[in-house]
Amino acid sequence: MTARVDHLVTSGTFALDGGEWDVDNNVWIIGDDTEAIVIDAAHDADAIEAALNGRTLRAIVCTHAHNDHIDAAPALADATGAPILLHRDDLPLWKQTHPDRTPDGELTDGQELTVAGTTLTVLHTPGHAPGAVCLYAPGLSTVFTGDTLFQGGPGATGRSFSHFPTIVASIRDRLLALPPETTVRTGHGDSTTIGAEAPHLDEWIARGH
Repeated sequence: MTARVDHLVTSGTFALDGGEWDVDNNVWIIGDDTEAIVIDAAHDADAIEAALNGRTLRAIVCTHAHNDHIDAAPALADATGAPILLHRDDLPLWKQTHPDRTPDGELTDGQELTVAGTTLTVLHTPGHAPGAVCLYAPGLSTVFTGDTLFQGGPGATGRSFSHFPTIVASIRDRLLALPPETTVRTGHGDSTTIGAEAPHLDEWIARGH
């Protein structure tokens, strides 16, 4: 059976640098009727487990370690036995939310994860966070970008651990090099395509945020 992408929206709070904001997060589930990978276990482990519908969860992949993308990861891991995977450069952020629990494995640039016959390649795309990654699935013509690239521009870089020139370089060098028809499935909000976003790079740089 061909892998498919299931989409769940969960709601909760994003907290960083002493501030809190109500947010809706996209949770992406890639797999078939027997196994799956979850990208960003946000807010509601029970809802994510229910969406798995009995499938074996192979991994919980964290695009970065802001609390709204990882807060439900330990509970989901405990419920399913799946390992939590995170890039090591985001461990300082992870520890702000889960000081007593470490991820089970590391994500590294170029690493390949396979589920339901579909390969996802890890692209290290720092800027929004030091260990931010995207997951490129050429077989699905899709890249899962977390908070690195949205419809309309780069993710926010105005808080701790973020850097605007770095995120622009990540998007230019790693994401805009993908085929223009590639669907961009984001950490919040609507999806877009590489082709729709690529023409606006100079505009983003001029805006400087």
